[in-house]
Amino acid sequence: MTKKEDHIALFIDCDNISHRSIEGIINELSKYGIVNIRQAYGNWTKDNLKNWEDKLLEFAIKPIQQFDYSKNKNATDILMTIDAIDLLHTKDIDAFAFATSDSDFTPVVMRVQAEGIKVFGFGEKKTPKPFMAACSQFIFTEKLMKGYVGQGNEPIDVIQAPVRKSGKEMRQDTWLVNVLRTAVEQTMDEDGWANLASIGQYINNSSSFSPINYGYKKLSNLIDEIDLFDIYVDEDSKQMSIRDKRFS
Repeated sequence: MTKKEDHIALFIDCDNISHRSIEGIINELSKYGIVNIRQAYGNWTKDNLKNWEDKLLEFAIKPIQQFDYSKNKNATDILMTIDAIDLLHTKDIDAFAFATSDSDFTPVVMRVQAEGIKVFGFGEKKTPKPFMAACSQFIFTEKLMKGYVGQGNEPIDVIQAPVRKSGKEMRQDTWLVNVLRTAVEQTMDEDGWANLASIGQYINNSSSFSPINYGYKKLSNLIDEIDLFDIYVDEDSKQMSIRDKRFS
């Protein structure tokens, strides 16, 4: 069973994240605990952040104003980093979350991780790999996005259905296959069977993987679809165990 985090602090880089993704981000983090600190950073005098205003009210997010003191210098990034480090040392936080597609936040994520605190990352698919890898778990915002379907002049909110990868597509993903097989190898018993909960814990501790990025809500559903493992479910405990088919 996934451990519930009691207190989660969410930092949003509004210059590098769409307002349409915030509902999905909040919903995802709520699986792990209470997002009791929610702060959004940007220069709120700029027109490009106007779409964020309703979202700040709807989701009780505190806006943090940061003026652009000079061109080509992102003062927002600096302030967001300072606030995160301050919070790290002054509040009892079980997990941090950073919503940004900017790799400049990689050092602060690594600093938080060094304290043994989990970091959830959210960003677009263009997010540089170093930032994604630094997070405990990274989720593409495209998979959580609030979209719009226009009818005349009245846009209607819709949730975009995540594109689910087929088993064949996932088997061709070398990184994913290595993550899964390594997790099984590291947690299996002498007969080659590994408990799914132990596998999930190992993956969380060793990579930024999330099944959501492949269109699956649960790891068990992804395991079933990728068809690389034998599956056994105990009738009494209902716990799932898997074994690499190569060694069956």
